[in-house]
Amino acid sequence: MARPRILVVGAGFAGVGCVRRLERRIPPGRAEITLVAPFSYQLYLPLLPQVASGVLTPQSVAVSLRRSQKHRTRILPGGAIGVDPEKKICIVQKVTGEIVDEPYDILVLTPGSITRTFDIPGLPENARGMKTLAEAAYVRDHVIAQLDLADASEDEEERASRLQFVVVGGGYAGTETAACLQRLTTSAVKRYPRLDPSLIKWHLIDIAPKLMPELGDELGKAALDVLTQRGIEVSLGVSIAEAGPEKVTFTDGRTLPCRTLIWTAGVAASPLMATLERETVRGRLAVTPELTVPGLDGVFALGDAAAVPDLTKGEGAICPPTAQHAMRQGRIAADNVLATILHQPLHPYVHKDLGLVVDLGGHDAVSRPLGINLSGVPAQAVARGYHWSALRTGVAKTRVLTNWMLNALAGDDFVRTGFQDQKAGTLKEFEHTDVYLTPDQIREHTAPLHAVH
Repeated sequence: MARPRILVVGAGFAGVGCVRRLERRIPPGRAEITLVAPFSYQLYLPLLPQVASGVLTPQSVAVSLRRSQKHRTRILPGGAIGVDPEKKICIVQKVTGEIVDEPYDILVLTPGSITRTFDIPGLPENARGMKTLAEAAYVRDHVIAQLDLADASEDEEERASRLQFVVVGGGYAGTETAACLQRLTTSAVKRYPRLDPSLIKWHLIDIAPKLMPELGDELGKAALDVLTQRGIEVSLGVSIAEAGPEKVTFTDGRTLPCRTLIWTAGVAASPLMATLERETVRGRLAVTPELTVPGLDGVFALGDAAAVPDLTKGEGAICPPTAQHAMRQGRIAADNVLATILHQPLHPYVHKDLGLVVDLGGHDAVSRPLGINLSGVPAQAVARGYHWSALRTGVAKTRVLTNWMLNALAGDDFVRTGFQDQKAGTLKEFEHTDVYLTPDQIREHTAPLHAVH
């Protein structure tokens, strides 16, 4: 009997969690496991704001796949750009640009999400994201460059535009990004004697009426108080009407001189999911509680790109796109893949959210572990303890802990590396959203394969 070919797409929390459990539970030689991943690491996404602010080095949050996996999984360096479920072919673009066809018997889709954007004039050209490691490194360089250029400029209008920073998105990513980067500029400006600290302005805006509504009114207000006390101007019920290279216009009519627009206004499912031509829920592929895709043999989907029913809430609720759910869905998916191979019943995904943590930098944080509201130092201890324990390797844990200690003792650093000076820094450039095939292109591509068979 031929060994079943298990193909896992994506090396985020869900994909890596699935592969690790498959390696533990499937006996050697019983199946072939392939992981499609564009990078040789799993990105610990919740700590990206600390990379952007320089508290952590990029390597600290890039958890090596070679260390976290055993040697049984074949890692294919590339990204899936289309799926033909009828022929059981996944089309992969390798990091070299070469297109290869990967056959599978069981497909586990965990391609994650991309930054959600809207039809706003100038947004694609002038907004910067915070979804990838490269974007975090770019944003850090860009922010420090604005201080350097403002310090060197004799033009008051140019200086004003370089010292205004706008973050769009009042969720966890946007709030933490604004908080961490504001601390960076507050510390850095002391090294710029020609700059007036009062000219540096950070703005956090969101179309929602509340900041991080998932936290509840008490913690949401606590987080808002921390931000406003630091001088961050928070505007709710407001978004961007137009984004230019040197100014932004808000939907309430205000126009700000600004050369730094950081866009974190939510996420959308990977465009890969649309290539399957199946039902979606707000862009996420609809799946059963067992994580299977209805009507597709041997296809599972989970994580940010899948609309997984939240059985603990019921009434049609779906699990939010969080690392907590993705990690646990990965384990259930692995169990159900094994059950499929052994022709055993599948198990539904059921998990009650254990709480939320928001690190605002320094001693500031808000957390709600197991429904208990915390703020300040206790919340910071919980937040960092949770993130540290969630890192998969001892090397990653050591690097992060060392970075935290070094930052606490030595303070912030303000080095601009310049590694990505020649990049435009657009969302499209870093997230590669233009590589996916249409369903017609997929059928045209796999037609010769069908003819051969």
